[in-house]
Amino acid sequence: MTVDYTELSKTVAALVAGEDDAVALMATVAAEVHHADERFDWTGFYRVTAPQMLKIGPYQGGHGCLQIPFSRGVCGAAARTGTVQLVPDVEAFPGHIACSSSTRSEIVLPVRNGAGDLIAVFDIDSNQPAAFTEADAVALQDLLDRTFAAV
Repeated sequence: MTVDYTELSKTVAALVAGEDDAVALMATVAAEVHHADERFDWTGFYRVTAPQMLKIGPYQGGHGCLQIPFSRGVCGAAARTGTVQLVPDVEAFPGHIACSSSTRSEIVLPVRNGAGDLIAVFDIDSNQPAAFTEADAVALQDLLDRTFAAV
């Protein structure tokens, strides 16, 4: 199964029409994306809650780390740099934080509000190596940018 990002984006847009609460949007996006593809083992948000600090937000899958500083791991790198982190092998990523021992690859995308402020990162883990592509990164970033523009 591969994601039909056009259909997924339409579904998310319909579900969140008129909503401007970031947590409600995150919960909906996490649920819809998580169930869109069998590669997606853990899908969720880490919210910016203090300077240089991420805290777990809405997610689907097993437990996640509760806090991640910008200085650590793949999520921290996405928050710190403001760029998508596409990691084909988490064991090869310096400072990777193993919230789950089954994670083999990961994609983390910055989430910005309509003013362009970083409000979270969107993290998808897979138990498959090299599960994510540049096409996933582009489509997911577009979905996030559209969804969180109203926040």
